[in-house]
Amino acid sequence: MIEAEALCKQFDGFTAVDEVSLNLEKGEVLALLGPNGAGKTTTVRMLSSVLRPTRGTAKIAGYDVVHQAREVRAAVGVLTENHGLYNRMPADDYLDFFGQIYHLNRLDRQARTRQLLEQFGLMEHAHRPIGEFSKGMRQKLALARALLHNPPVLLLDEPTSAMDPESARLVRNSILDLRSAERTIIICTHNLAEADELADLIAIIRHGRIIAQGKSDDLKDRLLGPTVYELRLANHLNGALPPLPDGVAIIAQGENWIRFHSQNPHQYNPFILQCFLHSGLQVVSLQEAPRNLEQVYLQAIKE
Repeated sequence: MIEAEALCKQFDGFTAVDEVSLNLEKGEVLALLGPNGAGKTTTVRMLSSVLRPTRGTAKIAGYDVVHQAREVRAAVGVLTENHGLYNRMPADDYLDFFGQIYHLNRLDRQARTRQLLEQFGLMEHAHRPIGEFSKGMRQKLALARALLHNPPVLLLDEPTSAMDPESARLVRNSILDLRSAERTIIICTHNLAEADELADLIAIIRHGRIIAQGKSDDLKDRLLGPTVYELRLANHLNGALPPLPDGVAIIAQGENWIRFHSQNPHQYNPFILQCFLHSGLQVVSLQEAPRNLEQVYLQAIKE
């Protein structure tokens, strides 16, 4: 659904995007992460046929972003950082107006407008001018506009920015529903917990180049090393550990806890539990030490 090969964009000699390659199938969600100015928005603009690439190629739903720009724009729903909302228009008229641009007939426009306003909790505000909306309400209306024509591909720039926690959860649930409906989605976000929850794939971009790309768990293994396990006890170790097998490496230790690597967790971890229990130590928990996308991101940037 999204294919990009060595995509580049230059502005007066400045390279904003440098050799970006992506490949997403139906139903996949990619989180595009990176600092401000890294090239995320420029990449999205090229994929939506707003900007013409300097070099490289890209296809959206099989359409070339340069030679079939009209078809690309019909196939994507785009949520931009600056929404371009018309403040004097009521919300329902605004969606109806864009429905006409997408050549939806009157009944379809009415049905989609009502469905999306209800979905995002805006139905009671349907006749209010958009200029009276809060930032979060504007964000939800802009997302409704991106979904109006039922596009197979969504390009979302900071979809939950300026939202209260309840509204952000509503939008994240909507994105999860869209993924299950086999829509392909790229999310540009600084919210790493959100990216970890929503995305199947992660791409980290810096200075216009993708410096790390893959599934979240694979990136954690690659950049953070093997999984670390933490064992906590009800009593104190007093510096003494029971004998442990050779495949276990202790990497940190406290008064009533240890963290360790295990070459084969399925084989070694049950044996480790037995070692502690036979030594008269009461085990409270044994679990993976937390590894999140923020650690992955910071390590990728560092490297």
